[in-house]
Amino acid sequence: MGAVSTERCYEKLKSKATEKIESLKQKPVVWIGTATCGKAAGAVKIREAFKEEITGKGLDARVIEVGCMGYCYAEPLAIISKPGFPTLCYGHLDEGLVKRLVEDFLVNDDPCFEFAMVALESNDFFPTFTDFPRGVYEQKIILEHCGFIDPEDIDHYIDREGYAALAKVLTMKPEEVLAEIKASNLRGRGGAGFPAGTKWEACKKAKGSVKYVICNADEGDPGAFMDRSILESNPHQVIEGLVICAYAVGATGGYFYIRSEYPQAIRRVKTALQQAREKGLLGNSILGSSFDFDIEVFQGSGAFVCGEGTALVNSMEGKMGIPEHRPPRLSTSGFRGKPTVLNNVKTFCYVPVIMRKGADWFKSTGTPSSPGTAVFALVGKVANAGLVEVPMGTTLRQLIYDVGEGIPGEKKFKAVQIGGPSGGCLPKSALDVPIDFDSLQEAGAMMGSGGLVVLDEDDCMVGIARYFLEFTQKESCGKCTFCRLGTKHMLEILNDITKGQENELASLNILWELAEDIKAGSLCNLGKTAPNPVLTTLRYFRDEYEAHIKEGCCPALTCKHLITYFIAPEKCSKLCNVCVGSCPTEAIYTREDGLKAIGQEKCVKCNNCLKACPPQYNAVVKLSPPELLKEKESELK
Repeated sequence: MGAVSTERCYEKLKSKATEKIESLKQKPVVWIGTATCGKAAGAVKIREAFKEEITGKGLDARVIEVGCMGYCYAEPLAIISKPGFPTLCYGHLDEGLVKRLVEDFLVNDDPCFEFAMVALESNDFFPTFTDFPRGVYEQKIILEHCGFIDPEDIDHYIDREGYAALAKVLTMKPEEVLAEIKASNLRGRGGAGFPAGTKWEACKKAKGSVKYVICNADEGDPGAFMDRSILESNPHQVIEGLVICAYAVGATGGYFYIRSEYPQAIRRVKTALQQAREKGLLGNSILGSSFDFDIEVFQGSGAFVCGEGTALVNSMEGKMGIPEHRPPRLSTSGFRGKPTVLNNVKTFCYVPVIMRKGADWFKSTGTPSSPGTAVFALVGKVANAGLVEVPMGTTLRQLIYDVGEGIPGEKKFKAVQIGGPSGGCLPKSALDVPIDFDSLQEAGAMMGSGGLVVLDEDDCMVGIARYFLEFTQKESCGKCTFCRLGTKHMLEILNDITKGQENELASLNILWELAEDIKAGSLCNLGKTAPNPVLTTLRYFRDEYEAHIKEGCCPALTCKHLITYFIAPEKCSKLCNVCVGSCPTEAIYTREDGLKAIGQEKCVKCNNCLKACPPQYNAVVKLSPPELLKEKESELK
């Protein structure tokens, strides 16, 4: 069938979707954020409370579950739209506030502005966050619909121009589609930043009539949740991008590789795939064209190394999930030995927008070498943690202080760990480094898949390096001697330093040499990048390493073997017993004079007593090195 038929098929789908959405506009709608982050914060109880209150009052209103809105720090969240009133977002909800909102807003027309986070723009029914203060810095392409549409109702996506790009692509030649992606200079968002168009072209030119397209959703970085949130919030945009890619390269089959620890993402993707088939957007004769294509879901077992392309393919083929030598590359010999395109969730998300709005539009955002946006899971010691999307070229300072609103508790910024466990730790002097693939690499870090952890003065950089190296060392497949044994040796040195068992500065030179050797000798990027946290902390925070070794001191007071807890008698109150009840090992006892003290032989340094001590007393203190305790005790005597 021709272009006219394809366009007619899509317009029919669009018309039905719009008719469905129009019926919703006439009644109040409550949008509840029920991605994993929302559910963890209590969104399920909030959803049920809204339904119970609405039913109990006999209201004609809808409760719709959506995905992650990005404002995870304010979960559980809800948006209420009611004809004749501004669309409002409410955060930090509890069941009492739900009752208040239903009674005052839905029944009595009082929007309760005092509880609203922000009044939202309404784009022909669906809300958007463009007026939110941090919206000045954000530009949402990938996350545009996340949190604002029902991820389990395909009509919500279609009504917002969903699958319009696919309908357009099916009227073009595959070569034209490929040329547009190449012209956009879209770089893969899985971490390496390899040009997507170049990868697609290699697959298209590869010999063979059977080819595959795989979406890599094996997100395993500690603190990263971008891909999971996208799949839970707007799976159809990823599906559309994957289908367009398949058409461009001539693929005959497609897969989602999703780690099994993401049950809600898996369920919503499967639901979306089934709805796409029912609408003629997957399967035989897509949108009345001659193009046949379908997608399956493969559940990974959670190995971090399977995020590497060849290890992922081995896993899908029932083999050990370990990397292979390249060449050949996946684009010429991948899944089942056939040419394969493997791209990340975020990469596929860009494709429909690029094909709808054009390569020049896409390149108008970001930098010349890194066009588009960057999506981050902004976590750690930052006031407004969550999912953010900013133009490439935005500085780390703008991201942390303008979007994330800085460090809470009047603490001082120390570093930002960017790029996942294989990324680097950048200091305050790097805050004005622009976020793009090349600038971050020059600073010693990497874009990675989008994890960004903010650290403050209470974080020990030696301990942070040890934590991330321990993760990558455990996740090593063991194939390479450099990665298997080199990271183990590095970890042993770091363990000795954090325990005060290393007193030779020469060990730092050994760490550096091992790191360089591991980078040079490892087969895959897990090994090549595993030393990055150690290298960057040695580069920017060498004084902390030296303090641990030379003075037996942890400046941040976090390494348990190098600190001790002490109750200052001059501040302790005889009437207060809070610290006693907080101690899990009964290490705190009452002295003869009625004041409290800590029995060091029982203390496990859990920090409970410090947290429990009332601020008016502030009697519990941490000391480093532990020898300071002897000085304190001798002063008392």
